[in-house]
Amino acid sequence: FFDPFLSQNTTMSATAKPTNLLDGKKTSLSIQSELKQKIADENIQPCLATVLVGERKDSQTYVRMKRKLAKELGILSRDVNLPDDVDQESLLKTVDELNADKEVNGILVQLPLPKHINEELILQRINPLKDVDGFHDVNIGRLAMKGRKPQYVPCTPRGCLELLLRYGVEIEGKNAVIIGRSNIVGIPMSLLLLEQNATVTICHSRTKNLANVVRQADIVVAAIGRAEFVKGDWIKEGAVVVDVGINSVDDPTAKRGYRLVGDVEFKEAQKHASLITPVPGGVGPMTVCQLMCNTYEAYKAQNVDQSS
Repeated sequence: FFDPFLSQNTTMSATAKPTNLLDGKKTSLSIQSELKQKIADENIQPCLATVLVGERKDSQTYVRMKRKLAKELGILSRDVNLPDDVDQESLLKTVDELNADKEVNGILVQLPLPKHINEELILQRINPLKDVDGFHDVNIGRLAMKGRKPQYVPCTPRGCLELLLRYGVEIEGKNAVIIGRSNIVGIPMSLLLLEQNATVTICHSRTKNLANVVRQADIVVAAIGRAEFVKGDWIKEGAVVVDVGINSVDDPTAKRGYRLVGDVEFKEAQKHASLITPVPGGVGPMTVCQLMCNTYEAYKAQNVDQSS
């Protein structure tokens, strides 16, 4: 069922690249250019509503980045900023209002929410047709069912798969190991690769002989949030590595006193991998880009008569 509207005839040649990087930044810029052109050619203006609760610096940064990109692509951004002490009923009412607003095509509630808010309750309140994060039970359920198509796929897994497809990575019949079983990345990523006819293994904190399991993988997706947990000698020669993690580690030589690393020991893993995502500059840019793709698709789904 996965049929990215932007991936056709845009496969990159891995052999033509001077390095073995899966360049998410470069790829996302290419997708953004294609998407911007589509929106302009079709003379439409999709609308994404972002709901930000509180003043967490990281959440503010993420939302600001999403809103900036939306503007650049011709997507209208509806900004909803609520105080940290907003009560749950008020937040639910806000979601209901956005659900009912025909001008709003996609709704994104920035996570995490304050502890007094039930995240699950809020996410499930979003209309599945506007669930551009792809987290609603309806969308995840349809993703898990053979022969069914979700309205939207979660942005990070979709970005990972799009990156693999654009680099021409062979997935069918390959052994894929997913390290991490979160609802946001691990589980939907495993379902996407399964749909592409990979043989999929999900590893987690209770997996025995993890290193040996990873060594059998043709494709490794690391998404556990532990800095450089996956060692370079775990990577089979020629394997493809997608590192979803982004962690800060102390580094007195760095300007900020820290540096960003992934879940994979990059320098050593790069010696064995045929392709590997850098951190930063790998999965991150693809995630935000796919959110915009989902928003475009939301507009199309909600305006079938006008776009047919």
